[in-house]
Amino acid sequence: MRKPKKTNKFKYIIKKDDLVEVISGRDRGKRGKVLRVIPTDSKVIVDKINIVKRHQRPTQQEKNGGIIDTDLPLTSSKVMVVCPSCDKKTRIGWKILDDGDKKRYCKKCGELIDKD
Repeated sequence: MRKPKKTNKFKYIIKKDDLVEVISGRDRGKRGKVLRVIPTDSKVIVDKINIVKRHQRPTQQEKNGGIIDTDLPLTSSKVMVVCPSCDKKTRIGWKILDDGDKKRYCKKCGELIDKD
């Protein structure tokens, strides 16, 4: 009998299109935009970070083979969200606004990150 896949029931802090900075590993200090969030594994794929080279054989869909650069997922604990207003990596807090919306805010400057 297979084990069920674990799921995170909390609202995820990092979202797609957020600007994040890597805080540990070989890419420490680099910034990039989140392309995809994988909440079941607590991982994120960040543009131009954690790039590895893969050897690709030519197929029907991909006519030319060769060495291709691909982005691998990072553990979400290795990245921090960068605040758009103060331009620093920061922890995220949650505020419930007057109209009942729950929005993320920067713990350093207090500004809202979700400007929607």
